Amino acid sequence: MDFAPYQDTTPEASRALSPPPRRSSSRSPNPKSPPPQKRPNSNPFTSATLPPPSHFSDEPQSNGGFGGGDVEGGRLNVNLFETSLPIRLDFEAMLAYLLLPPAGGVFLLLMEHKSDYVRFHAWQSSLLFAAIFVLHLILAWSSVLSWILFVIDLGLIGFLTWRAYKDADMLDRFEVPFFGRLASSFVDSE
Repeated sequence: MDFAPYQDTTPEASRALSPPPRRSSSRSPNPKSPPPQKRPNSNPFTSATLPPPSHFSDEPQSNGGFGGGDVEGGRLNVNLFETSLPIRLDFEAMLAYLLLPPAGGVFLLLMEHKSDYVRFHAWQSSLLFAAIFVLHLILAWSSVLSWILFVIDLGLIGFLTWRAYKDADMLDRFEVPFFGRLASSFVDSE
């Protein structure tokens, strides 16, 4: 069987057929009936004799594909790029860092329920910038250290916003060393 993605014939053309269902389970086949006649040069596995793939589906499909949906989750038409809010995935992930961190991350954790990518960035933003906020409170006695930490905050916000936007097309997650792993474990356990 050829599994090439750009093959000339459909895979249904070489698939074996299941036996036809029996009409009645109480009757046995008639032993005196003549055997079926074979046509010369006839291939029983041609695409004309096979039903379409949608025939084997439990649910009607308008696109002609295999039906059923997601077996594990019981959901149909799972889309990894779909979000709860009417905002694109990459923009919503950026908002986790741009909406007054860590408050933006907490807001997205409350509002976003469909996208694990956005929820990861919301968790990471909330955890990272909550820890930095505590560090700001500790270093509040020194104005020089507070300003240095503020510049680091702005750099982190810019860098993480850029990475959230850039990595959204492949759903890659850029993890900050400690808080990123923690955010990934939270999202994976949800």
